[in-house]
Amino acid sequence: MRELRPGDFLALTDILRQCGAFNEAELACAQELLEIVLKDPAQSDYRVAVTEEAGCVLGYILFGPVPLTEGNYVIYWIAVAPQGQGRGIGRRLLAHVEALAVAEGARLICLETSSQGSYQRTRDFYTQAGYRLESRIGDFYRVGDDRLTYVKRFTCRGGA
Repeated sequence: MRELRPGDFLALTDILRQCGAFNEAELACAQELLEIVLKDPAQSDYRVAVTEEAGCVLGYILFGPVPLTEGNYVIYWIAVAPQGQGRGIGRRLLAHVEALAVAEGARLICLETSSQGSYQRTRDFYTQAGYRLESRIGDFYRVGDDRLTYVKRFTCRGGA
């Protein structure tokens, strides 16, 4: 795992497209967040971890602390190239973020996804990684497309 580099942008954009899971608006949003991280390294809202193998970028995860909360983090995007899927890369990206967040005092990590059938594999991935469905907002993205929020909670230091 390593931090995002300017040269990663095109590879990550290709990965997002190759996944086939994201529509054009979602792709534009993901690219915009990557650009924020690249253009303003001093910002602290978004962080990116990239994984590569033999010099080939295979995936990334974009996450950050939730403003105005104590110990809450959110995962905004995670994507793995098709040739890297099913090899544990996504799980390693999640584990990397979880370890960083817990070391910084995280109490929980949230992520959201769609209720659409095309996202079932994604939801199964989160559940298998220990995330639990915490809330559902009906018709959030559009009629018939609910927002599902998954949460993984961590033991707080100090016995809380």
